[in-house]
Amino acid sequence: MKRYMRTWQMEPLPAAMLSALLPTEVDRRFYDDRLEKIPFDEPTDLVMISVETYTAKRAYQIASEYRSRGIPVVMGGFHATLCPAEVAQYCESIVIGEAEEVFEELMQDYRSGSPKKIYRSAARPKSLTTTPDRTLFVRKKYLPLRLIEFSRGCRFKCDFCAIQSYFDSTHNHRPVERVIEEVKRVRNGRQLIFFIDDNLTSSLDEAKELMRALIPLRIRWVSQSAINVAFDEEALELMKRSGCQGILIGLESLSPDSLKEMNKSFNLMKGGPGQAIANLRRHDLRVYGTFVFGYDTDTKETFETALRFARTEGLFIAAFNHITPFPGTPLYERLQGEGRMLYDAWWLDDRYRYSMIPFQPAHFTPEELESLCTQARREFYSWGSIASRGMHRVNYRDPFMWMNFWAINAMHHWDTEGRNGLPLGDEAWTGKLLKAEEKEIGMFSV
Repeated sequence: MKRYMRTWQMEPLPAAMLSALLPTEVDRRFYDDRLEKIPFDEPTDLVMISVETYTAKRAYQIASEYRSRGIPVVMGGFHATLCPAEVAQYCESIVIGEAEEVFEELMQDYRSGSPKKIYRSAARPKSLTTTPDRTLFVRKKYLPLRLIEFSRGCRFKCDFCAIQSYFDSTHNHRPVERVIEEVKRVRNGRQLIFFIDDNLTSSLDEAKELMRALIPLRIRWVSQSAINVAFDEEALELMKRSGCQGILIGLESLSPDSLKEMNKSFNLMKGGPGQAIANLRRHDLRVYGTFVFGYDTDTKETFETALRFARTEGLFIAAFNHITPFPGTPLYERLQGEGRMLYDAWWLDDRYRYSMIPFQPAHFTPEELESLCTQARREFYSWGSIASRGMHRVNYRDPFMWMNFWAINAMHHWDTEGRNGLPLGDEAWTGKLLKAEEKEIGMFSV
C-alpha cells in the first residue's frame, strides 16, 4: 500500500517559524509525518499542528492520538483559518490567522493553565521579523534546496486561490536586511535558494530592493511571481543580476474566457504569455508554467493549446492540474452554490483520493477531466518533449541549470501520476477521531 506522502519533501518552514517564536527555555521536538514515525508515547505537555486542506484528515488522526493520551493540541495554518468550525472539533485551541501576533499570549495561557479555545489574529503582523529556527531540520532528509521567506500574501484576487482568501488580498514583507542575513547564514556554495513567497513581486518596489541587495552575494535563486513582472525591464535586469535562475508563473490558461472566469484576465496584458516568456527568455530566466483546467469554458482543445504552447516555448517545467475548489475561496462558494460539489467536504471523504475531481465539470465527466490532466503531464514529460525543451537556449546555456533541467524533468517523468490514488490520511490508522464537546465549538457557525 502506498504511503500517505513521501515525495518532493521540502523543509516545512512554518514549523521553523513557530519554533523561533517559542521562549528559549521551552524544550521542543519536531516530527515530520512524511519522513518519520511519530512517537506518540514520548512525554510532552503540548502539541502544535499546522493544518492544510490536503493534510487535514491526517492532522485530525495525529491530534486524536495525542488527545487520547490526555495531551492538549493546538491547531493553526491555512485550513484552520478557512474552516475554523471544522478544525476546532479536533483540538483544545485554534489559531486563526498568522501566529506572530497571538503566539506569546497562547504560550503564556498554557503555561499558566488557562488556555482559550480561540486565538484570533486581529490584523496582519506589523512586521515579519522572525528568523526561522532551522535546527529542527538537522538530520532530516529534505531536498537540497534552501527555503527563505521574503513576503507573504498577494494583492491579486484569483477566484481559485486560497492565498487571497487567507490574506484577504494583502501583502507584507520582511526587512530586506533580515533576509540578506539569513541568505548569508544558510547558503551552501551556489546551491539554489527558493524564495517561497506566494508572489515575490506583489510589491514590485520592495522586490527590487531585495534584488539589489542580493547582487553582491552571487547566489542562485528561484521564486514565484505574477506575470506582470515580465513587463518591467528594470525588474528583469535586477532578477538576472541578482542570480535569479527561473520563476514560477501561474499561466493558468491561454483562453481569455477561462481567465475571465478565474478573475485573471491580467494574464493577457501587453501581449500575454507568449510575450512575457519572450521577455524572460531574453534575460536568460527560465519559466515554470502552471496551467489549471476545469473551468466552464474549457474543452479538450484547451488542453491541446496549453500543451503545445508549453512545449513550443520550451518551459523548464510545467504543471497541468485540475482546479481544486479549496474551502473559503470564491470558486468553492460558487460551485457549492450551484450544487456541483460531489462531496460535502472532499478533504475528509473516505472516497476521495489525490487527483480526483471533487466537483462536476461543465464539459467533462470528473473521470475525463482527471484523465486529460494526467495525459497532458505524460506528454509534456515524455522523453521526446524533455529532449526538445532541453535544446532551448535558455535551458542549456548555464551548465548548472542544464544539469538540474535533466534531473528535475526525469523526476517528473517517473512521477507524472505518482500521487494519483493516494488517500488523504493514513488508511492503516485504526484509532478513533476524538471530537470536542459541542459547547466548545458553539462560537462557530457549524
